[in-house]
Amino acid sequence: MVSGSGGLTVLPENKKAKEAGGAAASGLLSAAEAEGKRARGLPPVHLWNPDFCGDIDMRIARDGTWFYMGTPIGRERLVRLFSTILRHDEDGKYYLVTPVEKVGIRVEDAPFLAVAMKVEGEGRSQTLIFTTNVGDETAAGADHPIRFVIDAETGEPAPYVHVRARLEALIARAVFYDLVELGAEEEHEGRRWFGVWSGGVFFPFMPAEEMAF
Repeated sequence: MVSGSGGLTVLPENKKAKEAGGAAASGLLSAAEAEGKRARGLPPVHLWNPDFCGDIDMRIARDGTWFYMGTPIGRERLVRLFSTILRHDEDGKYYLVTPVEKVGIRVEDAPFLAVAMKVEGEGRSQTLIFTTNVGDETAAGADHPIRFVIDAETGEPAPYVHVRARLEALIARAVFYDLVELGAEEEHEGRRWFGVWSGGVFFPFMPAEEMAF
């Protein structure tokens, strides 16, 4: 068992696991709320460099559900608070970060899910604005690109949009269908591609001749 600053206990394995884990989560939530109020918005997690305290048993599933010690976190406010101190570092790992501690969590795919989309303008002049399951809004464009991945095993398409600081949202299937309806074919790198325009940028999905959905 490893202890970090502020009494945070990580990876508890004995009969007091739930109590220790609950204290860890409570401390992180208190810090997230305090820092959010101080910053009057999202806490400046990119400016903090605390010691790494280890991993905690927290997981974000592919559908955007947050789990703590194997149990879904049902309260939206708690999930939102945790999401404000989430950071994706250059090592590829995800952390919850406060000014005094940094703990690792698991993310199955993207940390957020884009559950709604609104369109401003049309055609090449349109802007696509996505809302995530934790309440963030992001307008796709040069600073917030959309990327498109084909699963090597299933062949299923998976579109993502950048939200902030290396944090992405997987675009929900229903929203993806709406996105496809806005698609167009354009010349891109010497080939004809199917994709969408947003914020003055064309985001290619796949070569037009491979379209199968």
